[in-house]
Amino acid sequence: MPYTIEQVKALVREFPDFPSEGILFRDIFPIFRHPEAVECLVSHFVDYIKEQGKKVDVVVGLDARGFLFGPLIAIKLGMPFAPVRKRGKLPGQVVSATYMKEYGPDVFEMQADAIERGKKVVIVDDLLATGGSCKAAEDLVGQMGGEVVLDAFVIRLAGLEGEKKLKAPVYALMEC
Repeated sequence: MPYTIEQVKALVREFPDFPSEGILFRDIFPIFRHPEAVECLVSHFVDYIKEQGKKVDVVVGLDARGFLFGPLIAIKLGMPFAPVRKRGKLPGQVVSATYMKEYGPDVFEMQADAIERGKKVVIVDDLLATGGSCKAAEDLVGQMGGEVVLDAFVIRLAGLEGEKKLKAPVYALMEC
């Protein structure tokens, strides 16, 4: 049975006080229990990207949930997928960007040849909170001479205003 995008949104669960007290965790994993829901989610992002009318050459996904649907979006768009990983997880020459997490600095890396100069990039991830990790990904793409034309998320936490840190336009399927 095909899913509507509203049915996909309804699959996102909330867990209060996880991973720590005062946090309301949004869980996207139930979407992946339903292949038709995943297809709907991916098709929704593909359609949105195409509707923007911007040239896109590469889809970049953030470690780790961006890996769940980023490659599927890239395949449907007929373009490469490039992962952003945590430090030390990629072989070969890498470019790095440091960002702040709630408990201190962290580092993202991409393989130095993942994005060719002048390529247009869409970054995908599950959640936009403070914007630090996506800003680091934008910085990585920029270091290689690419240009981020869209940052796309399943969920945007509206009160945290993470989009203010980002250069590219932001799209989120859901706002909480």
